[in-house]
Amino acid sequence: MQAESISAPDNNSTLRGKVVAVRGAVVDLTFAAGALPPLDTSLSIENEPGPAIIAEVQAHLDDRTVRALAMQSTSGLSRGARAQASGEPIAVPVGESMLGRLIDAMGTPGDRGEAVAADVPRRPIHKQPPALSAQDAATGIFTTGIKVIDLLAPLARGGKAAMFGGAGVGKTVLVMELIHAMVEHYHGISVFAGVGERSREGHELLLDMHDSGVLARTVLVYGQMNEPPGARWRVPLTALTIAEYFRDERRQDVLLLMDNVFRFVQAGAEVSGLLGRLPSRVGYQPTLATEVAALQERIVSVDSVSITAIEAVYVPADDFTDPAVTTIAAHVDSMIVLSRAMAAEGMYPAIDPIASSSILLDPLVVGAEHVAIATEVRRTIEHYRELQDVISLLGIEELAAEDRRIAGRARKLQRFLTQPFAVTEAFTGVPGRSVAVADTLAGCKAILDGECDSWHEKSLYMVGTLDEARALERGAT
Repeated sequence: MQAESISAPDNNSTLRGKVVAVRGAVVDLTFAAGALPPLDTSLSIENEPGPAIIAEVQAHLDDRTVRALAMQSTSGLSRGARAQASGEPIAVPVGESMLGRLIDAMGTPGDRGEAVAADVPRRPIHKQPPALSAQDAATGIFTTGIKVIDLLAPLARGGKAAMFGGAGVGKTVLVMELIHAMVEHYHGISVFAGVGERSREGHELLLDMHDSGVLARTVLVYGQMNEPPGARWRVPLTALTIAEYFRDERRQDVLLLMDNVFRFVQAGAEVSGLLGRLPSRVGYQPTLATEVAALQERIVSVDSVSITAIEAVYVPADDFTDPAVTTIAAHVDSMIVLSRAMAAEGMYPAIDPIASSSILLDPLVVGAEHVAIATEVRRTIEHYRELQDVISLLGIEELAAEDRRIAGRARKLQRFLTQPFAVTEAFTGVPGRSVAVADTLAGCKAILDGECDSWHEKSLYMVGTLDEARALERGAT
């Protein structure tokens, strides 16, 4: 197609262009020679009679043509449509007026509330992370009230925690429970990024936050499954931009929840394919490490004000060697691994006590006693797992007395580390429990010391503190 004459930049430096090709979410536009908009800047494309389409420049094809990624559906967009380049990254609304709102990646409200006012401050979604010299180390503990997390994989205030698990093992339920724990213990600002979420999940989360009274201190940012890949790809950056505003300009601690970071990587792979890039390992985009780092390295503490990130990560086909999983895992401080085998046994939350870890499980941070108990809990459960093949073939009676004792304590520890959640009470009828770290340590130490050797295992299953289990044991006997 012969490109028509394109005007040079006008007085306000706005570049005017024209669409020359549309392939799904990818749009090619031509501009005046030598006047191309920079990469990662926004374009506004006219799409009569509907609203303008926002796109982001992804590549310079030659000295007159750029390739852009549309953030909305390109249905009805035709060649010849005019476009304006802002020369600036996509900017989204931030600030106090966004609290209690549900928005998309562009900052457009999706909660049927009022439109965003024109005087609301806006910030670009692309930003360099703070200099290393300006960052603070994350050493404080973010208490959750969930026994197995607080004991074996404590979360860092101002750090990054990720929950890795395959389909159906409880990642979203765990995120919801952490939100509930946040209502109990945390009084800062919360930002939730729903990446590739189902409409049902988004609706349920909005209602739950409204009913719990935490919505007034929360911003919800959604890019749903039915939206173009560009919208899903930029949702975490929009949420992070809002979080950074509260950290840097309001000097408030922020809790950033993301469900699901794998969908961010998946959207990036879709974008990479649409842009014609050659795939890398397992079909992922060649820019995988760069894209994950651009997101994760901005989640830091600065001048004693923190962004604490809790992220759910889907593990495709339960393969923990998947490139997306290993790339994300390299950036986190606490790694919570959910096990399908434990879920099948009814051990909820189905957190693997051996594979889960945290850099905060250090005597200088949590104390020597905590580390000693956590290490002994891991050693006991690991020894029991080594004995399971023998138990399956020959029976537990064939074990030596010491091994039988360790196996019994390991089974009791596994059951004591289960816990009913407040968010599942409607389905199970069992009220949720939040357990203090001191009670968790006391219960595990009692089991390791043999105080519960004669107890029924069921007395320790789905309880809070050891005192509750003790009451059940007395009732059973």
